[in-house]
Amino acid sequence: MTIQIQSLREQVYQYFRDEMQQGTLAPGATINLNAMSRELGVSKTPLRDALIQLEIEGFVTILPRRGVMVRRLALEDVRDCYGIIGALEASVIRYVFAAMGPDEILRMKQLNEDQRKAFAHGEHLVYYQKNLDFHDVFLALSPNATLLKIIIPMKQRLYDFPRQAYVAEWEMRNMDDHDRFIAMIESGDVDGAAHLMQHVHWSYSVQEDFILEFYRAAELRNSMVRG
Repeated sequence: MTIQIQSLREQVYQYFRDEMQQGTLAPGATINLNAMSRELGVSKTPLRDALIQLEIEGFVTILPRRGVMVRRLALEDVRDCYGIIGALEASVIRYVFAAMGPDEILRMKQLNEDQRKAFAHGEHLVYYQKNLDFHDVFLALSPNATLLKIIIPMKQRLYDFPRQAYVAEWEMRNMDDHDRFIAMIESGDVDGAAHLMQHVHWSYSVQEDFILEFYRAAELRNSMVRG
């Protein structure tokens, strides 16, 4: 039996990530190290270490002698993330295509069905997690751990702040993309599957109208919370 013990830095990191997901720490919010150290009952060292990791992943900006600010997600950031994630996922699909067999196909079908059920019931957190799990089915087949360390924080960056936002037509189209992707896997169409994921599913230009609507809704909600 293996016991997982998180370091203090990891616990503080996860605390900040949870606060961001829940909207307690919204984009534009500032983090006071002295106040946070007292609130959490920890020294500033694990706080700084956690915040450095969050800055590397793009969640916060450390301002010398001014504290730490939770970063707003600019459209340029979204565009960059979409381009990088699409290219990397397409490369993974080509590399692991032969390893995607009946078990992986069944798993993806079940996850997409779970997404539809969560969507129908308004279960936002479940929906987003199932979406991530769907892509993880083929990403997990890749032996490239560095690639996964790049993709995962980018997806968290895209999704976490507006977790409670939906653009219904967009979500339904994404699930339809998943169905098409599965069909291409079943038919052995590696080029079609890679193209769909990079140039449709993760294409900023294809998804731009939905992206603009999604993040406008998220920003409006965040501004109402701040007000």
